[in-house]
Amino acid sequence: SAILFSLFPSTDVGVTGGGANKENAAAVTHVTAQPLLLTPEPWNLLVTQTPAKEKAKEGETVVLNCHLNSPQHPSLTDLMVKWYKEDEKGQMDLLEKNVTILPNNSRVFMSGDLSQGDVSLVILNVTTSDHGIYFCEVTLPDGKVVRGDGTKLRIRRALGLFGIEESIGTIIGVVAAGIGGIVVLIIVLTPRLRKCILCMRQESRQ
Repeated sequence: SAILFSLFPSTDVGVTGGGANKENAAAVTHVTAQPLLLTPEPWNLLVTQTPAKEKAKEGETVVLNCHLNSPQHPSLTDLMVKWYKEDEKGQMDLLEKNVTILPNNSRVFMSGDLSQGDVSLVILNVTTSDHGIYFCEVTLPDGKVVRGDGTKLRIRRALGLFGIEESIGTIIGVVAAGIGGIVVLIIVLTPRLRKCILCMRQESRQ
């Protein structure tokens, strides 16, 4: 124990029995190195996007929620947040390093408090071109990238006062199916109707 204690004061390093000192120094180094290996662990960041699907009408304001949760690491202000959208045209970046990057576009911006883990995205006055899947992506100080599961945004056109924007296609389909069913019934029943009419004529003649 005397040798162990002599390692800490800078004046007592050169004690006799240098071989023992080296072994103990290696042991002490091994013990103190373990916490350094655990330093990445506090950055087990969870990026949660809710809900998975969102709907809005043209002209409305949409908030796409994204929350960061890292219980082991209290400070989130050093994180870099990115939002991007994927649709049939490909990927389009909307926000990088916590700032909107779309030119001449003030409709899309990050809201919430980063220090509290709220990095939600706001889209003002949505149009049909805003449809797609939106992803919230966070870059940690060590370079690791963590991404949310995405939120699928669907925009409904405002076509009238009766709230049938997306139902028109369904209604047309149902009507067409109904008409088709009636046509089939007529085709199937026509021969029977003819027979019945002939029977009625014969009976009237008698």
